[in-house]
Amino acid sequence: MSHTKKKVVVGMSGGVDSSVTAYLLKEAGYDVIGVTMQIWQEESEQSMEENGGCCGLSAVEDARRVANSLGIPYYVMNFRDEFKAQVMDYFLAEYLQGRTPNPCIACNRYVKWEALLHRALEIGADYIATGHYARIEQLENGRYVIKNSVTAKKDQTYALYNLTQEQLSHTLMPVGAYTKEQIRKIAEDIGLLVANKPDSQDICFIPDNDYAKFIHENANQEIKPGNFVDLAGNVLGTHKGITNYTVGQRKGLQLSLGRPVFVVEIRPETNEVVIGDNSDVFQEVLYANQLNFMAIADLEGEMTVTAKIRYSHEGAVAHIKKIGEDLLECRFDAPQRAITPGQAVVFYKDDYVVGGGSILGTDKEKILPSDQNLN
Repeated sequence: MSHTKKKVVVGMSGGVDSSVTAYLLKEAGYDVIGVTMQIWQEESEQSMEENGGCCGLSAVEDARRVANSLGIPYYVMNFRDEFKAQVMDYFLAEYLQGRTPNPCIACNRYVKWEALLHRALEIGADYIATGHYARIEQLENGRYVIKNSVTAKKDQTYALYNLTQEQLSHTLMPVGAYTKEQIRKIAEDIGLLVANKPDSQDICFIPDNDYAKFIHENANQEIKPGNFVDLAGNVLGTHKGITNYTVGQRKGLQLSLGRPVFVVEIRPETNEVVIGDNSDVFQEVLYANQLNFMAIADLEGEMTVTAKIRYSHEGAVAHIKKIGEDLLECRFDAPQRAITPGQAVVFYKDDYVVGGGSILGTDKEKILPSDQNLN
């Protein structure tokens, strides 16, 4: 089948995955345009050179070189404002409210898809494409879903659960049909200089990985110390500010209680960090909002799924049901460690994404009274 007339905008980060994406689509007969999303904020050239990442100057140079060697047009599009509002400001606000956000999920939904897709459609493209290790399929019920890539090792479906039907219907992910080794091999075979470029790991706007410093420097409020308390409310010591901690954390607490202790809960309203034993970090139920369903239009009744509570979680059997317009209860067969407010919970059935949401917490009493405040 020829795609000669179909125009696709490929988001190119200068890495091997997005570079091979552009090549595969060109080979398949698409009219391919390469675009790098400029999302770094106003910085000196030197700091952008050092930071690199998926959005530094070196990314632009690499992507431009690849586009030239593939013979496709290439542009840099400015998405600074969208990135700051939807990703960086969100990241700060979540930490200040005692939650642990996932900026890549926000970036995917609101910047890479919403903003880039909008701009791509404006210039007459039919699709956008990315180098994600995931596949898009249309189910018999007509709905588009994201499905695990052929190589679960590099699976990236977790960070894509929030995409809408409209976005999925205009998206191509050719890399999902290959393993990473195969992608690197294709890049080598066609002589791309980025064939052996390492994958970018960190959060791109915090290249030194020091979240606490970034929050401290960018928050428009003072991060105040407060009390470490146990589950009974007894004060155990002083913490450095709630933005320094996350549920399940053991290292860096600087508490000498004669036994290993862990962060069980963060309470922004009282500026307290609750400390407990390892067993206190396990819970079997969570509540989530900001729901997005993919395989189904909405959840009716109860459904048994595999649920992942963080990117590195292997998933566990759970039963989900809605208990409000935008509120869901997820009950696991076995208790899960460190269910963290602000992280995403993503539901799978067979090997595709059913949907997901943002974890509110595990305590029904605390979540339900403010039920009507859930947006």
